[in-house]
Amino acid sequence: MGFFDFMKGSGKEVKAPEPKDMTKQYSAAERQDINNRRRAMALAKEVESLGLEIQDLAVKVEDDVATVSGTVGDQATREKVILAVGNTVGIARVDDRIEVSAPEPEAQFHTVVSGESLSLIAKKYYGDAMKYPVIFEANKPMLTDPDKIYPGQVLRIPPID
Repeated sequence: MGFFDFMKGSGKEVKAPEPKDMTKQYSAAERQDINNRRRAMALAKEVESLGLEIQDLAVKVEDDVATVSGTVGDQATREKVILAVGNTVGIARVDDRIEVSAPEPEAQFHTVVSGESLSLIAKKYYGDAMKYPVIFEANKPMLTDPDKIYPGQVLRIPPID
């Protein structure tokens, strides 16, 4: 548990649902609260759409900070939920409050910089560029193609035996 930092301006564009009644006049604070709740709903839907199994998922957004809670079965799912929420436009930090039923060693996180590929990242962490499939598999379902990573994206780098 703790805080994880992301690049606020990069990531997946997650569409928040439109408010039902915008005919009423709202104060700036009320509009911000409505927007934060809409973004939280969109982030929760994103986690669900990826098939990440988390019981009692709760997402709260306050400006550019998302707080995520719930219970997962393993460490990998916890980390994927954090990445699914954090690697979205507008989120700069994830406050992780996710409980893990079966604790395991944590993966490292790596922020992609311009010019990097999964093979270069694998070489850096594992000493072998051909271990890039380990990183690709560790970041599914968020990654669908090993050649489609972008600067600012945060990836899981799991320990290997």
